[in-house]
Amino acid sequence: MRVFVTGASGWIGSAVVPELLDAGHHVVGLARSDASAAAIEAAGADVRRGGLDDLDSLRSGAAEADAVVHLAFNHDFSDYQGAGRTERAAIETLAGELEGSDRPFLFASGVALLAPGRLATERDVSPYDGPDAPRGGAEPLALSYAERGVRPVSLRFAPTVHGDGDHGFTAALVDIARRTGVAGYIGDGANRWPAVHRLDAAHLVRLALDGAPAGSVVHAVGEEGVPARDIAAAIGAGLDLPVVSVSPEDAPEHFGWLARFFGVDVPASSAITQELLGWTPTHPGLLDDLAAGYYFRA
Repeated sequence: MRVFVTGASGWIGSAVVPELLDAGHHVVGLARSDASAAAIEAAGADVRRGGLDDLDSLRSGAAEADAVVHLAFNHDFSDYQGAGRTERAAIETLAGELEGSDRPFLFASGVALLAPGRLATERDVSPYDGPDAPRGGAEPLALSYAERGVRPVSLRFAPTVHGDGDHGFTAALVDIARRTGVAGYIGDGANRWPAVHRLDAAHLVRLALDGAPAGSVVHAVGEEGVPARDIAAAIGAGLDLPVVSVSPEDAPEHFGWLARFFGVDVPASSAITQELLGWTPTHPGLLDDLAAGYYFRA
């Protein structure tokens, strides 16, 4: 298939592209910058120039494709509603172009905050609907295209997609520990974060493209929930720093924007996904990745 991939040079997308190429697909990656274009070409894929706010480029990319994998998102926490509006417009443009064709439309979503305090599963319906919801209510919107002749599949990624080169939540926690001189967790640190290795997540995307039915929700979750205090302990060991509890009241000052996420208990299962697609995570877990040392390079 000819697969149009947004976010093709990003953290997850740059692992998905080789997966798709190795499976025999022809990949076209969206690139806003010269650096992104060069990375996509180096991976062996073709390039379409444009960004998420370039709806004409999105539309033409989808029109020429047999499938779309939408992984890009504007992670601007200073204007999260604006980022949500951009995401909603991108979904409407990409899925709208596929309407009536039965072509696959895979799109990134997440398990974080889906069902705080209990184990989230693929059967949980996203509570975030409408244009003012987080991510612009993208998941319910995209899945609604199953009734319009599209094969939408929600790719719910764990909040921690880890591996060598990660610059996401775990890397941010390492940076906070360096800055503050302690590896902290919030409260008793019993709250759990799901995690998945980047390469396991990329393999799941390929399996979902080939086999997930219309309207499916799949969970890219390798570990249901790693306790926050264990993450902090691994960071403390890696940086040779004391491990401390930070009170919920002091968490915003200590962790900044990450405080609203790191203190929440958000375990998630991928049992249904593993049975549906025959997906088995095989790469190291989060604590093993932290123990490997590359999160602590200067």
